[in-house]
Amino acid sequence: MLTSFNFYAQGDNMKEKREQIKTMKIAFLTTELDLNSTEAEKFWPIYNTFEEKEFELKHLKMRSFIKKYKEGKDKMSEKEASTLLNQIENNEEEIFVLRKKFIGNLKGILPASKIIRLKKSEEDFNRKLLMQYRNKGQRKE
Repeated sequence: MLTSFNFYAQGDNMKEKREQIKTMKIAFLTTELDLNSTEAEKFWPIYNTFEEKEFELKHLKMRSFIKKYKEGKDKMSEKEASTLLNQIENNEEEIFVLRKKFIGNLKGILPASKIIRLKKSEEDFNRKLLMQYRNKGQRKE
């Protein structure tokens, strides 16, 4: 029972951290993109939907592939490995198609220069977040 409680507590903690990161990202992107009110009103619902689907594909689905691999890596047949590899490739393709559709949706809302700035801003945010994480880890040592 303690194990299951601990699991749910970790799940809540992860959910809380994910929400904190999402809040920081929204503030960062809002500043970087300098969206006017009309752009922001149309952009955020599309962006949030994209983010949720991308998270599902990149993290939740990929986590299940990694788990399958770890559970069977020593006894996985070539056919099973090939099937798993095909699933991973299909997932990567889904991510690509999702991003392409997302950019297509943005073209009707934002100028191309802001769409490019979005990509750069997402990379900058991720880099900044990684640096904060690294710095936090170094202070604990």
